[in-house]
Amino acid sequence: MVSIARTHTSLRRIAALSALAALMSANAQQVTPWQTSIAATADSTTLPVDRGADGLWQTLKKLHTRASLMMITAHPDDEDGGMMALESRGMGARTALMTLTRGEGGQDAMGSETYDALGLIRTNELLLADQYTGTEQYWSRVADYGFSKTIDEAFQQWGHDRVLYDVVRAVRLNRPLVLTSVFTGNITDGHGHHQVAGAMAQEVFKAACDPKVFPDQIAAGLLPWCPVKVYERVPGFFFSSTGMHRNQIYDYATDKWSPMRFYNYLTKQWTTTTPETNVEIPEGNLDPILGQSYLQIARQGWALQKSQNGGGNPPLPGPMDVSYHRYGSLAPAAEHEQSFFDGIDTSLEGIATLAHGDAPFLKAGLHGINQNVTHAMLMYTPSEPQKLLPDLHDGYMKTKALMDAVNASTLNAEDKANLDHELGIKLVQFNTALAQVLGLQVNALVTPRTKSDHPSSFGNSAEATPPNVTPGAAFDLRLHVTAAGGWGPGTKLRLTRTWLETPASEKWPVERIGAPGMENVTGAVTDIVFRVEVPRSAAATKPYFSRKDIAQPYYHLDDPRWLNRPFAPYPVAGWAEFDYDGVPVRIGQVAQTMHWVHGPGAVFQPLVVTPQLSVTISPGAGVTPLGSSSFPLTVKIANEQQDNATGDLQLQLPQGWTSEPAVDHFHLAAGEKAEVAFTVRPANLGQESYKLRAVARSGNEEFSEGFETVGYPGLRPYNLYHPATYRTRGVDVKVAPGIKVGYIMGTGDEVPEALRNIGVDAHLLTADEIATGDLSQYTTIVLGIRAYAARPELTANNQRLLDYVKNGGNLVVQYERDEFNQDLGPYPYTLGRSPEKVVDESDPVTILDASNPLLTAPNHITSADFNGWVEERGHSFMTSWDSNYKALTETHDPGQDPQRGGLLYAKYGKGTYVYVAYALYRQLPEAVPGAYRIFANLVSAGK
Repeated sequence: MVSIARTHTSLRRIAALSALAALMSANAQQVTPWQTSIAATADSTTLPVDRGADGLWQTLKKLHTRASLMMITAHPDDEDGGMMALESRGMGARTALMTLTRGEGGQDAMGSETYDALGLIRTNELLLADQYTGTEQYWSRVADYGFSKTIDEAFQQWGHDRVLYDVVRAVRLNRPLVLTSVFTGNITDGHGHHQVAGAMAQEVFKAACDPKVFPDQIAAGLLPWCPVKVYERVPGFFFSSTGMHRNQIYDYATDKWSPMRFYNYLTKQWTTTTPETNVEIPEGNLDPILGQSYLQIARQGWALQKSQNGGGNPPLPGPMDVSYHRYGSLAPAAEHEQSFFDGIDTSLEGIATLAHGDAPFLKAGLHGINQNVTHAMLMYTPSEPQKLLPDLHDGYMKTKALMDAVNASTLNAEDKANLDHELGIKLVQFNTALAQVLGLQVNALVTPRTKSDHPSSFGNSAEATPPNVTPGAAFDLRLHVTAAGGWGPGTKLRLTRTWLETPASEKWPVERIGAPGMENVTGAVTDIVFRVEVPRSAAATKPYFSRKDIAQPYYHLDDPRWLNRPFAPYPVAGWAEFDYDGVPVRIGQVAQTMHWVHGPGAVFQPLVVTPQLSVTISPGAGVTPLGSSSFPLTVKIANEQQDNATGDLQLQLPQGWTSEPAVDHFHLAAGEKAEVAFTVRPANLGQESYKLRAVARSGNEEFSEGFETVGYPGLRPYNLYHPATYRTRGVDVKVAPGIKVGYIMGTGDEVPEALRNIGVDAHLLTADEIATGDLSQYTTIVLGIRAYAARPELTANNQRLLDYVKNGGNLVVQYERDEFNQDLGPYPYTLGRSPEKVVDESDPVTILDASNPLLTAPNHITSADFNGWVEERGHSFMTSWDSNYKALTETHDPGQDPQRGGLLYAKYGKGTYVYVAYALYRQLPEAVPGAYRIFANLVSAGK
């Protein structure tokens, strides 16, 4: 551990304070930490653990401490959820997770989405997991571009300062006392992205505190923030102290052993010893109120990140300690600690340490608040929560009065801002506790249009409605407000107002058309109905970030206001405010729609805005063989309105190109979708790229953008937008005549769609066809990526596939993982304990057997066909194989052993067997010419 010799005073010089105060005064409204504001819940309901007596007790624990912690990781599912659940749910700390990427480069075990669509899925999966750990989520703008072997490569792709900027901003927004990471920034982290996360956790410890670092953030209203401690998890399973690898570290990213040494990003020094354990976190401890260990609670959420593993293994109860090393501390710290917060005054009264100089009014005020919170905890009885009301009421009033006193005091501007932040969090927590004790709830439900402007009653059920609205539309929203003990005379509770929140810049017309029960001064439930108009200028609900293509390893901020947030806010939220004996208590919910899904049943989703017409071309890229006189192009158009839509659809084409039809006249009923088949006739087709654009015109408006709703049952979906463009490239590619291809889809890819570009219509084989069908009718059968993992019928019927080859068939197996490591081919092979990856798509590829028929017909394959690739060369390269297999290529990353197991070819009986680890499935949707030429040869081998 390094002792950082600096103080808060040294960073707050008087001259700097004057300038800082002026900046804050001018810009304080630009950036506001959202923890200090009461938020409308985005989900229709919270987890059971956050409701009732359990939820109230956890809120009381949070009120009683100022402890706060932020963990920094690289991808969704990297986080130490057990630790965060213990700190948040067990200790009452305010926990946050800063995840650098949204996992765009991962695998998808739940569907065929890739890249940015997968990133949205993994974003929502992590938000689900965060609910279990009780954690607030932050993001940076960098994208997961695929597996990275080194930290140098990751920084080269992302830019060091781009990553640090976003992490510093998140720390200044959240202001945690403690920083943590599961990574150390060394090769024990494996993945280069992991190493960046570990490095950032240490670097931001100093950087966020320095007002000279990213001064534009200060100008926007943020303040420097000095975390007190930084810890990172001790790597414990990559060392060898005996045998041939004595005192070495195993790097799973490169599958090599290296001399043991660790870099400290604070001291800028290397050490040759394992980081010592300064604190052990007992994640396996049982929470007596919640009835599970913190690790069990966290794993319930982690298991919902299904796209990577289909759901994680649930842990059994029992001890589980995780070791952390302390890299820096501004507080006195012992070698062995009991918690991250040793040496820090995390009591509610400890907020006073944020002020410099004598402030007796502050200490006295905090002492009074703490007395109320402590007494409320002593009075807590699950069956009688109302006993807590006097203390919660008085605690809120004292907190508000103390905030006023702070702002009227002579404390400097930075101290005032820091105190306001912490006291603002306490006001939010008091609000939550009061709402829980009083049993206050609000449901903001989109509802079918009422027949009268003064509806008289509603049932106690939600009604089915579409999940979206479009500009120019109108809808009704029902605000269902309840209080367990009622309000009005005889109680101290009054319902004072209800309202809707819509985007301020868009000026949505909202009319209150009915409030049955609101006229009564007494009640326990009421429904208020609002009629809402969506202005023509309303923006679509979409991510606030985008990138021009998947080769760009970071996002542009289309709306910089939302940097670090998961998504931009949903457009409509319903709010109710009560008055409890002079204390305002506010609750809100994002407007919810409901529809029925077979299996899950009633599914609630936040209301979103979409364009009236969605126009898409999918996939968005392909190739056109040279010499083609025409090619088909299908454009999908969907009417998202609740009214009919008419108009014209046409293609904007390169000069000289034509289409049939030239214009399609459409008439779509409400909610109707259609596919329009165009035949495109290119002129002077060459080996270059061409861009086509689909445009729909309806009324006075033009539409050339569409969206796909990404997600799966049980996950909150989100809409990803694409321009309605198609990029094609003229390619010299040929396919053997008369081939018939059967395709066995694995975890999901777009290869069958890509094959249509070169005239191959692949039939998707079902489980029954694999087990009992006539496989001999196919000249080639192709296995999709990770097919043996996704299709259990493959292993059960593997002999049928081998017999198909033996009798003259051509079987092409795309990359597989552990499930394939059991000699499922015609001859023995070894995939390896950690399948080899070649991650740099620019690595040269050497042709080892240029005369092999797989590389000569119908296209002559050379090293040039591996140019212009995206994201990676491939993964799951074979490590050893029987001599009957012929290795046709060699490639490797810098420092990696030569990889010859990326394209193996074997004759078996009358047929051919091919294993291909190269990521052709990633190249085909991006119209990479060589990938099409290579795949054309693979599927043609059967002829």
